[in-house]
Amino acid sequence: MIKTFRHKGLEAFFLTGNRARIQPSHATKLRVILTALDNAKQPSDMNAPNWRLHPLTGNLAGKYSVTVSKNWRITFLFNGEDVELVDYLDYH
Repeated sequence: MIKTFRHKGLEAFFLTGNRARIQPSHATKLRVILTALDNAKQPSDMNAPNWRLHPLTGNLAGKYSVTVSKNWRITFLFNGEDVELVDYLDYH
């Protein structure tokens, strides 16, 4: 279950459907990813085709990433069976 978000626009989208602070073209895929993430019990539950699940390294070690579109990613951290620090990033 998702416990915390880092990206407030993504949190608003998840809770209310408000698209104001996300890329509108990503809304459908973000809804699918966030629903899966909210139901995930472990990182491997997020290993869907074309999401390119992978662990991050360096100062983001311990977090995981899935692809939304091109250079856009959702990053997150598992704490037991809970998901924390869900973020929506544009990697340039």
